[in-house]
Amino acid sequence: MLNIVLVNPEIPQNTGNIARTCAATGAMLHLVEPLGFSLADKYLKRAGLDYWHLMQYRTYPGMEAFLSAHPGARMHFASTKAPRSYHQAEYRDGDFLVFGCETRGLPENLLERVYDRCIRIPMRSEARSLNLSNAVAVVLYEGLRQLDFPGLQAQGALTGREECDAPWLDYV
Repeated sequence: MLNIVLVNPEIPQNTGNIARTCAATGAMLHLVEPLGFSLADKYLKRAGLDYWHLMQYRTYPGMEAFLSAHPGARMHFASTKAPRSYHQAEYRDGDFLVFGCETRGLPENLLERVYDRCIRIPMRSEARSLNLSNAVAVVLYEGLRQLDFPGLQAQGALTGREECDAPWLDYV
């Protein structure tokens, strides 16, 4: 299992989407306060759909509380200022993938202390960053790929349900 850590997330829809991704992958979600929303927020719940029962999450009153709850844990810190790409990191079962808030990212004084464990998603220089929920999915799935997708269904199957009436199907 991998762990997703959101430090001071601000947008409930992003956190809801990330919760849904955690439910689909078995990743544990860690939320470091302050949060920019209530965990009862309707947008958070709607973005997570009916997947909340499939995932586990824990909240912490601040970064110090989170770090002291997980001494010695292997952590990868996502930042646009990181020296290497996310795919160059080696992920292990139990690792923590740490992401900052949508508007500011992780604090620079933290990044300075953990720079050798910082990772980034390559992108055009003109782009400031990816959406937080997209960034989490990209990095999480690389970690899961390296671990050979433990516990995840590798292939799907047609259900045999009634087909939709779509004229564009004639072109496929």
